[in-house]
Amino acid sequence: MNSIQMNKIMPTTTQIKPVTPDQARSEMATSFKEMLQQVNDAQLKSDAETEKLVSGKSDNLHNVMITAEKASITLQTAVEVRNKAVEAYQEIMRMQV
Repeated sequence: MNSIQMNKIMPTTTQIKPVTPDQARSEMATSFKEMLQQVNDAQLKSDAETEKLVSGKSDNLHNVMITAEKASITLQTAVEVRNKAVEAYQEIMRMQV
């Protein structure tokens, strides 16, 4: 994910607008859906490039490796973001009220 996409998820401004729990839930769900869509798109692009190479329609191994690595990094990033979200949720659930 590039810096513009990350800014959509984590704004760099220090001013925080109050939101309702429903709005926060909706925004978080939308962010996760967008992130998963980007992961899926990267995987599909990698699969298409690999298929072209295997079928002989392309002989550019360099592009195949780059798209495969991008897809891998995108997936790893999504997994880490999910892990951090789960950790944050678990930490909140452990808090005493």
